[in-house]
Amino acid sequence: MLKNHLKIAWRNLMKYKFISFINLFGLTIGLTCCLLIATYIIHELSYDKYNTNASRIYRVTRSFTTTEGNISLHLGTVAPPIGPLLKHDFPDVEQQTTLLGMGTAPLRYEDKKFNESNVCFADENLSKVFTMHMVTGNIKSLAEPFSALLTEAQAQKYFGNTNPMNKMIRLSNQVNFKVAGIYKAFPSNAHMHPDILLSFASLNDSTLYGAKNLQTNWFNNSFFTYLLLPENYPVKQMEARFPAFLDAHAPRSSTGMMPSKISKLYLQPLTSIHLTSHLDSEAEENGDIKRVYIFSVIALFILLIACINYMNLSTARSTLRAKEIGIRKVVGASKKELLLQFLSESVLICWMSLLLACILLKLGMPWLSKISGTDLSIGMLLKWQVLVPVLLTPFIVGVLAGLYPALFMAAFQPVKTLKGLFKAGSKSISFRQVLVVAQFAISIILIITTLVVYSQLRYMEKKSLGFDKSQVVTIPWNIAIGNRFEAMRNDLLQQQSIKDVCRASRIPSGRLLDNSNAATVGDSIRPVNLELKYVVADYHFIPTFGITMAAGRNFSRDYGTDSTAFIVNESAAQMIGWKTPEKAIGQRFKYGSTIGTIVGVMHDFNFESLHQKIQPLILIPTDGTAQPFNRIAIKVTGASSATAIAQIQSVWKHYLPDEPFDYNFLDERFSQLYEAERRQQTIFTLFSCIAIFIASLGLLGLSAFTITQRIKEIGVRKVLGADTGSIVLMLSKDFLKLVAIAAVVAFPVAWYAMYQWLQAFAYRIGMPWYVFIIAGVLAGLVALVTVGVQAAKAAMNNPVKSLRSE
Repeated sequence: MLKNHLKIAWRNLMKYKFISFINLFGLTIGLTCCLLIATYIIHELSYDKYNTNASRIYRVTRSFTTTEGNISLHLGTVAPPIGPLLKHDFPDVEQQTTLLGMGTAPLRYEDKKFNESNVCFADENLSKVFTMHMVTGNIKSLAEPFSALLTEAQAQKYFGNTNPMNKMIRLSNQVNFKVAGIYKAFPSNAHMHPDILLSFASLNDSTLYGAKNLQTNWFNNSFFTYLLLPENYPVKQMEARFPAFLDAHAPRSSTGMMPSKISKLYLQPLTSIHLTSHLDSEAEENGDIKRVYIFSVIALFILLIACINYMNLSTARSTLRAKEIGIRKVVGASKKELLLQFLSESVLICWMSLLLACILLKLGMPWLSKISGTDLSIGMLLKWQVLVPVLLTPFIVGVLAGLYPALFMAAFQPVKTLKGLFKAGSKSISFRQVLVVAQFAISIILIITTLVVYSQLRYMEKKSLGFDKSQVVTIPWNIAIGNRFEAMRNDLLQQQSIKDVCRASRIPSGRLLDNSNAATVGDSIRPVNLELKYVVADYHFIPTFGITMAAGRNFSRDYGTDSTAFIVNESAAQMIGWKTPEKAIGQRFKYGSTIGTIVGVMHDFNFESLHQKIQPLILIPTDGTAQPFNRIAIKVTGASSATAIAQIQSVWKHYLPDEPFDYNFLDERFSQLYEAERRQQTIFTLFSCIAIFIASLGLLGLSAFTITQRIKEIGVRKVLGADTGSIVLMLSKDFLKLVAIAAVVAFPVAWYAMYQWLQAFAYRIGMPWYVFIIAGVLAGLVALVTVGVQAAKAAMNNPVKSLRSE
C-alpha cells in the first residue's frame, strides 16, 4: 500500500508540473534557509562547550559602584591577587588559572617582525581548567619564566618548516622568550583565541607592563581569572561570601570606605560568556542571544511561508482532483487511506526538498561563514542530536503542510464530485486568504526590520561625533620610543602630508574604562559623587582630533602650571555642578592625587560607539614617558593617504628599525564598532528578499490557478466590451486587499520589535514612519506584478477559445 501511495504521489507531481515545481522550489529554499540559520545558531550555542569541564568553569568578574549603589563599571577582568586568594580561602576550588591579555604586542624572530593582537601571559594551570591539546612540549613549561607556547599557525609563520623548539622570540625588542611547546589553536567556538602564550611567571621577575607586585596590586583590574569548581557546586553561596572576602584582603578606599561597599565580585558560567556577557572588558567581541532569537524567528518565518504555499496550492487544485477522490471513495477507499495518500505526497515533496536543500547548504555555507564572521561547517549538523531532527524534518513539515489539504480533500462527497457539482466553498477560500495574509504580513515585517536596521546604521555612520575622525592615522604605542617621542613627532611634522601628532592612553573608538576619585577644592576638599573617566593625553590631543572648546583653552607649554591642569567635557562640568562651561574655568580641582586647575571645557563628543552615552571625561596632561600610552594618532592631509602612510613608515623605521610598522585609520576603527549590526543588516536583507520571493512564488501559482478557474468569465467580459486594463484590475484587486490587510497586521508587530531593538543604542533614530509606507507599497507592488502578469496574459487571450471549450 505504501508503494502504491508513493507511485500515485509521483504521478500527481508529474501531472501538475507547475504547481509541483512551485511547492518543491519553495520548500527547498525554505529548508535551505532553515539549515543555514540552524548551523549558525548551533555554532553560537556551542561556545566553550568543547571543554571537558565546561559546566564547572566560572569566570570571576568585578563591578564598581557609586556611593548611590549604582554599577558604574563591570569588568570581565579582576585584580591579580584575587585568583590565588580565592583558591586559598575557598578550599573547594579545584583549580584556578589567570591570563593577562597584552593588546598589541610587537614580536620578532630574526628578520621576521609582526604586531600580534592575541598574545597572553598564562600560567601552567591553564590546561587543568581548559581543554588544550599539545602538539609538542608541555604546558607545565609555563611555570618557567620567559618561556612561550605557540599555536601551529604561529609556529609556521615565524619558523616555517624548521623545528621551533627552544628558539627565541623577542618581545618589544626587550625580552627574549624561549619556545617551549606548540599547541592546537582554540576552536572557533571559544570565547578567546590566544595565539601565543607567554609564561605568567615572567611577570613575577620583571616590571613588564606594570605587572610588578602582582600579589598586592588591587588596582590593575586587567587579569582574566577562571575557577574550576566541583560538580553542582552552590555558586550562589560562594558569591554570598565574596563581600567578606574583599573586606579581608582588599585595601580600603582613600575615603576609608570598606572595599565591599564600592566593589563586588561575581562568578560567571563559562558557557554563558559568548551570548549573554557584554561587560566593559571582554577577551573578544561576543555574540548576542537576542540575535540567536531573531535568526530563529526568521528561519521559522521562511519555512512557514513555504508551508503556506503548499497548503494554498494544494487546496486550490482540489477541484482538479475531485473526480479522482470521488472514484476512490466509490470503490471503497476510506478517509484514513485518502489521508495517507495525500500526506505521502506531501512527505515525498519534503524529502525531495531536503535532498536539494542539502546541496544548496553545501554551496551556501562559505557565504554564510563570510557574512556572519564565524567558521561554520556542515559537520555541525552531523551530530546525532542534530541529525535526527533534520531527518525527521520531512515528516514533520510534510505532515504540518499537508494535513489541512489532506483533511479538506478527504472530506469531499463522492456524489457531488462525480456529478461535477463540487465547488470549493467559501470557507476554503477564506482560509486560503488568511494564509496569504499571513505570508505577506511576515514579508512586510522582514522588510521593515531591514529598513530600520539600515537607517540606524546609516545614522551611526553619518552622525557627527563632535570631532573630526577623518584622515587620522593611528599606530600602536611602542615603549621602545621612550623619551625620543618629541624628536619623532618633530620629524613627522616635517612631512608635508602630516598636520599634527599626539599620543594618549586611549583614543576615540576605544572604551573609557579608567577613573579615579574626584573632588572640588575650595575652602575644603569636597568629594564629587561622579564616575569621572580619564584619558592621559599630551598637549596635541585636542588639535589632532579637531575637538572644539566650549570655554577656556587647550594645554600649552607657555604655562608652566599646565603640568597639573585639567580639561573636562561639558557633561563633566555640568555634573560636577558648574552651571556653564565658563564658570568651570579657573576652578581648583583634585583628581586622583593631583590638585590642579580647570583650564578648558571641551564640547561633548562621542569618544565611544553610539551604543554608549557620552561619559563625563577629564584629560590629564603629560609630557613624560612613564605614562601608560596606548596609541599614537597622526592627522594627515587629504591629498594622498598613500603618501602620508609612506612618510609615517619612513620616520617609524628611522626611530624603530627593529619594530614592525602597523597602522589603521580612525574612521575604520569606528566602522568596526558596528560590524555586528552591518552583518545583521546583510542577513536581514537577504532573508527578507527570500521571504518575499517565496511568497510571490506561491501567489503566482495561486493567482494562475484562480484565473484559470475564471477563464470563461474573462471571455464573457471581453465579449461584452471590457478592456484589458479593467480585467487586470478586477483580478488583481482581491489579492491587493489581502496585502493591505497583511500590512495592517504587520505594522504594529514590526514597530514593537524594532523599538525594542533600537533601545540597545544610546543614540538612535526615531521610528521612521516612511519605512512602513515603503514596506507596504513594496509588498503591494510585488503582489500587483505577480498577479498582474497572469491577469494580463489571461485578458489578452482570444475569448472565442475560452467560451467554446468545455
